[in-house]
Amino acid sequence: MRLAAVLFVAALAAAPAGAQFAEVGSLDFPTSARSEEAQSHFLRGVAILHSFGWKQAIEQFQAAQALEPDFALAYWGETLCYNHPLFGGGRGLDEENPRSVLARLGGTRAERAAKAPTDRERGFLEAVEVLWSEEGSYDERRVGYMEAMGRLYERYPDDHEVATFYALSMLAGSRALGDQSLRLEVRAGNIAMKVFQANPDHPGAPHYTIHAFDDPIHAPLALDAARRYAEIAPAVSHARHMPTHIFIQHGMWDLVSAHNQSAHDAARALWQPGDSVGDAVHSLDWGQYGDLQRGDYERGRLWIERLEALIEQSDGQQRAVATLPLVRARYVVESEQWQVQPFTADPSTHELLATGLSAVRTGDLATARAAEEALAERAADGGAQDRLAHREVAASIRAREGDADGAIALMDEAVATVETLRPPNGAANPVKPPYELYGEILLELGRPAEARARFDTSLLRMPNRMRSLLGAARAAAASGDSRAARAHYGTLAGYWAGAPDDAVYVEASQFADTNED
Repeated sequence: MRLAAVLFVAALAAAPAGAQFAEVGSLDFPTSARSEEAQSHFLRGVAILHSFGWKQAIEQFQAAQALEPDFALAYWGETLCYNHPLFGGGRGLDEENPRSVLARLGGTRAERAAKAPTDRERGFLEAVEVLWSEEGSYDERRVGYMEAMGRLYERYPDDHEVATFYALSMLAGSRALGDQSLRLEVRAGNIAMKVFQANPDHPGAPHYTIHAFDDPIHAPLALDAARRYAEIAPAVSHARHMPTHIFIQHGMWDLVSAHNQSAHDAARALWQPGDSVGDAVHSLDWGQYGDLQRGDYERGRLWIERLEALIEQSDGQQRAVATLPLVRARYVVESEQWQVQPFTADPSTHELLATGLSAVRTGDLATARAAEEALAERAADGGAQDRLAHREVAASIRAREGDADGAIALMDEAVATVETLRPPNGAANPVKPPYELYGEILLELGRPAEARARFDTSLLRMPNRMRSLLGAARAAAASGDSRAARAHYGTLAGYWAGAPDDAVYVEASQFADTNED
């Protein structure tokens, strides 16, 4: 049976709950389903799956299974709905549900394969058999899944669904392999873009194009996909959020704020007690970041209040609880409303960083050193983010004490560490980007030309970051380059959405007014 899914609804707000997921894009996925109704549920499930609407996709695949208990691809699709494909294993890995789904289709791999009547359908099924087998680690199986999808793509290179799921498997495989080269991402993006060009309404093609090119160098390639994806699947929270991966890479803060607000609204409207808060928290996290870049500190605080309420309503789901220290620390660092608070029993790295920087800026060097010591212990056996936070706090202390050489040596270590990581994407991590802090320290030390180079690098990595623009403007002005300073101040003032009497906005506006050509 060949039946295309072209699913639209005009008024989401007025639609009943069951109809809210009608707007999910369009795709063509021929299968051996015997009834149009089962195929329709399957197609809708695949379309929602492409936008990572897990719960809603499961409902559609199970509806197709109820109509046709031997419809192999309906089980294939459901197995892909229980784990985020781009995240690793860890405690959140759910292997039980995908394996139980396969067991419902048939007791053995051979029995299941017999229910997939075409080579193409067997290829899809064989790939998830690898992914959910009990042999090897999850990362090894993700690579095996990618290789199986690669073999299927070699046989069906013009099949849009084979192509898009192969592209997604490469994005997951790259992470499983720890490949920092972006080679697999670029290949995945190239394949996804070809599908997008052939079908601009396909939900997976622009989605995976965005993921593939979510870095400062390649992000311009995905801007058209981001703009289009924002319109393709407005019924799915993740689809409303996803374009902001590319909008952040371009410093389009109004769009980052608006799209994450929309994504958060969609997630909250559909959330019920017991559901995951992942979509609501993720959009909240990024929405706050966008608003803080606009200088809208009132909304920055509002996002924190929303998260606190969500923690209470969800009975303290770990995803929400773990994000709270991050958004609180980010608010302090981005707004520079410095707060020195007593350490909690087990402070996060984000909290220690924010407290350490606050203590330096307010002259409380005893607390700053306590934060440095705690971060040093964490950095000794921790990851890159722990080491970065430690170097940043330690360097800030040295600079405040007048030890310029010590501060510079520590910041050199910080930028050397950050250069070993994948290029930045999403909200700043660490909360204070090292190149930006390095520039600020060099300005404090009276070295504006060197500071300017650090700010320029920061802006190449993270365009239009407010504090990097501000630092670049100050460094340019101190170096006597009023034209460059005016350009940076003008960019900052142009997207400012905060209070008009805020010191940053006043500084930017006054410089422009008093330094005209």
